[in-house]
Amino acid sequence: MRLLFIRHGDPDYEHDTLTEKGHREAALLGKLAPSLNLGQCFVSPLGRARHTAEYCLKSTGKQAQELKWLQEFPGTVDINHSPELQEAYPDCRKKGDRYELRIPWDMVPAYYTSHPEYMDREGWRHSEAARCSDTVSAYDSLAKNLDGLLSEHGYVRRGDHYFVQKENQETLTFFCHFGVTCAMLAHLWNVSPFILWHSLALLPTSFTELVTEERQKGIACFRALHVGDTRHLFLGGEEPSFACRFCEVYSDTEQRH
Repeated sequence: MRLLFIRHGDPDYEHDTLTEKGHREAALLGKLAPSLNLGQCFVSPLGRARHTAEYCLKSTGKQAQELKWLQEFPGTVDINHSPELQEAYPDCRKKGDRYELRIPWDMVPAYYTSHPEYMDREGWRHSEAARCSDTVSAYDSLAKNLDGLLSEHGYVRRGDHYFVQKENQETLTFFCHFGVTCAMLAHLWNVSPFILWHSLALLPTSFTELVTEERQKGIACFRALHVGDTRHLFLGGEEPSFACRFCEVYSDTEQRH
């Protein structure tokens, strides 16, 4: 089995769509799509993912099934009663006298690297960020939905392994988002999602390709062949978007801090 995770193009978050650059990126991806063997396609209900998918679907003559659980990872962190997390998210804005909710992967590196529980495949569930959020329940719900879909295609998870009930070489393609992709990869690879949230930068319209390996008959694992591939942008002369990255050097005030 083969899985493709495609992130949406450069986003206009305010209007939940793509910027002009995002449309250019998605158009270039659409040109490459016929060679990607998209297989069965699924799409997030959010506009930026749907608008990205449209270019690929049009160029391949395919349709995509909308799955609500492919929306951006819904877990949020409430730092209002945690001085520790208020330092971990130093750029938090306030509404009145309360801090706004935060997505779990925007904490500063000096915090999560000094708290080893975030790196542990089970320890993150008992971290301060987990205690002050719905991240664990959101992750478990996502994992359940992903496993349900994979089981429909012959790969059934029991414990830490995927057991092959019906081997196949199908492709499932997901048009979705950075945070939710990292969470799905973490589940497939049995690692903490915080490792991927803080170590990967899946740029807009990049695609990540996984294939199963069945080295023991009846037991499959998912292995990455490409992570965050943006070859279509290079071939089309389009500079990749900076979205999801933070400043390369702190003195660059034009880049996100």
